[in-house]
Amino acid sequence: MERYPLRYSGRRRRRSRKWAYIVSVLLIILAMKIFIRGSNPTSVVGNVDEFSIFTNSTQTENSAVLTAPKPISELNLDEIPISLSESNPELTAVIDDVMACIDAEPPRIIDARDKLNQMLSMPMSKQQLAFVKKQISTLSDKWLFSRTVFPEDTLCGSYKVKLADQFIKLGKRFKVPYEILMRINKISDAKALRAGDTIKIINGPFHCKIYRSTFTMDLYLQDTFIRSFSVGLGKPGTETPTGCWVVKPDGKLVSPTWTDPTTGKTYEAENPDYPLGTRWIGLQGTKGAAKDRTGFAIHGTKNTEEIGTAGSQGCIRLYNDDVILLYDLLMPGVSQVIVVE
Repeated sequence: MERYPLRYSGRRRRRSRKWAYIVSVLLIILAMKIFIRGSNPTSVVGNVDEFSIFTNSTQTENSAVLTAPKPISELNLDEIPISLSESNPELTAVIDDVMACIDAEPPRIIDARDKLNQMLSMPMSKQQLAFVKKQISTLSDKWLFSRTVFPEDTLCGSYKVKLADQFIKLGKRFKVPYEILMRINKISDAKALRAGDTIKIINGPFHCKIYRSTFTMDLYLQDTFIRSFSVGLGKPGTETPTGCWVVKPDGKLVSPTWTDPTTGKTYEAENPDYPLGTRWIGLQGTKGAAKDRTGFAIHGTKNTEEIGTAGSQGCIRLYNDDVILLYDLLMPGVSQVIVVE
């Protein structure tokens, strides 16, 4: 995954104590205000922008009735890095800005999200990077995976339903699967959409970046980080190819029949030995070692002990709850999946 130098000197104890205090205050503010305070939903639908972070790199069941995304646990003070920076004035300024956003009345959640996302491009250690990502993930439960719409947010907005609108059409318009629109609006029946209703929309698309060295997947909405997942990848000899993939236009399936390419044995979803979990997201390679490769997919697994290891025949495995969420976020023909070392 990303490698950043840790700019820290044991000699600067006073500065370390100062930053430890700042980070502790940031933690307390995040814990108290993100989870307690809210904001009134209003409307503004933003523009759909290019997914810039990837530019220079290489028939489904209704899932709205499924459980909400797993909550992010509260942060542990013992896990906080000693300092977020010892000698980076730019990073220091961003930290101060984030604290001001969270401490505002009402809290400026979107500003805090954007400033934390900006920090991901700054030099920091792996531990510090994980800490920042965890803060962004916590915020995503408030601004993304809820019905709340913040007026300054260009990634989500409010939409007044018109007479001819359908969820599947709105999904295509905003470049997200219709399942996620139903889920965040708590609508279990697509036919329940009524003209004149105001619903929350998401300006997609979503994308993923997978790191083979750490068995992790980072999820983005456009170029804003959302959260990370643990994944299982291809074993030696059948490694998951690096490069750029796109979700196949017809590649999203629920518990499909699967034939093992090695043994030739076919498995139905009802089979106790069925290995794929509940979702299949087919991929097609477009760049790098993945170019023109087929037969690869993101899917669930019944063998959860293989998550975080190299044990598949090249596919990308997730826990079933995670792959269901991802299924509702990745748009066929649009969403990219980048695999790097």
